Amino acid sequence: MEHLEHEVRASPNTLRAYGKDLESFLESVERRRDREPSIEDLSVREVRAHLAEIHGTYGVRSIGRRLSALRRLGSFCRERQLLQDNPIELIRHPKRPRPLPVALPVEDVTRLIEHFDGAEPRDLRDRAMLELIYGAGLRVSECASLDLNSMRWEGDRLFARVVSGKGGKDRVVPAGTSAARAVERWIPARAQLARPSSPPEALFLGVRGGRIAPRTIRTVVERACVAAGTRSVIGPHGLRHSFATHLLQSGCDLRSIQHMLGHASLSSTQVYTHLDIGRISEVYDSAHPRAIRTEESLRERDAPGARDSDDVG
Repeated sequence: MEHLEHEVRASPNTLRAYGKDLESFLESVERRRDREPSIEDLSVREVRAHLAEIHGTYGVRSIGRRLSALRRLGSFCRERQLLQDNPIELIRHPKRPRPLPVALPVEDVTRLIEHFDGAEPRDLRDRAMLELIYGAGLRVSECASLDLNSMRWEGDRLFARVVSGKGGKDRVVPAGTSAARAVERWIPARAQLARPSSPPEALFLGVRGGRIAPRTIRTVVERACVAAGTRSVIGPHGLRHSFATHLLQSGCDLRSIQHMLGHASLSSTQVYTHLDIGRISEVYDSAHPRAIRTEESLRERDAPGARDSDDVG
């Protein structure tokens, strides 16, 4: 766990999850073998027995994460020459369906953000948070961890320096003029939520003066969806999906979207291409010479006898 924290720089959520997963495996071995587990128990046989034991209790995603934790432990032991090889690499990850992310239409996102139109500090804070999440494609944890010095203005445009929880990598992303105006209105009001114990660097504060928690942001977004009457109730991650989807619909290239989202692999970004098949079809029909559909061509196609020559034989 020290290796994961200090050398791999895994996020706090990953550390907690992997710690619980490894403890569960050790308890499973001890219960089945009625003895203290040893390094030799990190084997294909024992891991498969553990996964079979929890099958039906946990979903495919949870089982896959447990296998990832054990595989990471196997790699660590091999690198430290505690094992000759990593036997867990022989076990395949369970296949899981990859649901497409839910993205709101542009008009729903606009209605959601503009739901916060008050001048109270909490309204200004919530408006600024939603503008940044949607305007810069932030993860909820990234939004919660923003500092005042993370914001940089260039004229009327705002850029945010974002530190990701995944590997501690940082990136600079544009947030747009709407987000810039919302943040500019929030910063003077921030003092009304601040307390003597408040972290002076935190951009967003909770009602008790501490740095805002990701779960609070989720609650704000979900309740605003209900109040604004959006077609789907989404969380902050849904706003991030909407950000990427709307960029793709407007012609932005995948590499740029990958950078703004902070994806390590382009394959993570390519899921958004599946969302927009309707738009792709429209572009194809309007651009390809063999796919153009005009009213005249449709009438000719459907006219009596139009197919007679094709049906001969």
